[in-house]
Amino acid sequence: MAKYKKKRARELKHDKFRDSTMKLLDMAGDRLEGRGRTILYGIGGLVVLALIVGVFWKWSGRRADEARQALGRAITIASTPISSAPSVGAASGPSFTSAQERSQRAIEVFQQVAAKYGDPYRTEARYFIATNMLATPDRAKGIAELTELSKDRNADVAALAKFALAQAKEADSKYEEAAGLYRELAVANNPLITAETANLRLAIAYKQLGKKKEAADLLFGIVDAARKAKDQEGSPKAQSQAARDAADELQKLDSERYAQLPPEAPPNSPF
Repeated sequence: MAKYKKKRARELKHDKFRDSTMKLLDMAGDRLEGRGRTILYGIGGLVVLALIVGVFWKWSGRRADEARQALGRAITIASTPISSAPSVGAASGPSFTSAQERSQRAIEVFQQVAAKYGDPYRTEARYFIATNMLATPDRAKGIAELTELSKDRNADVAALAKFALAQAKEADSKYEEAAGLYRELAVANNPLITAETANLRLAIAYKQLGKKKEAADLLFGIVDAARKAKDQEGSPKAQSQAARDAADELQKLDSERYAQLPPEAPPNSPF
């Protein structure tokens, strides 16, 4: 339904453009009637231009829908659950017995998207290719690609790539490097990778580095702010999953510090 509404909005935008153009041409025709063939040729050129623009709007809309669908199919493959035995029958969709098998297939489909469509779909496909490479023998290549994408001018892709890169560093026990990336993400506070999420992972990296106090301070700050946050009506805001995870981590890391947190508001409490 949402896709239909977007498509219909584009069609209406095209119709509005066409109607406005034809109205202007009618007005021009009334004013310039009898002024010669040259002026009519000029008006004819405007009509052709209007048609070209209209065709472009329609083509670009179809192209964008096609690109989104192709990217969606690739993401579906990349997120398919791993099964111990392959499913039988085409209706069940693709199935994979290992993360590497799934990643290899997803990479192939994402590469097709990157080769066929322009940005933002090409850059998004590159990000997914890089993250899937982490589960293949091309892991080093995936890390190199994520490093490049973490500097992309598309802020969302850059944030996602930097977060995936930081997690890869954690998996490789390179906690100092991971911590540096998480600090950058916390400062950026992108809506896709919020400061809460970045600071939670930063605290976990600090914990691995033996920096217990720094980790506890971060975790306490996340939970304390979340429990005190209010909406515009003065009611407690719903806590994010990152804040809840931070509370669990703090309780395990430093139970005394956890006990100093303000109490959690009951669900739907007006106070």
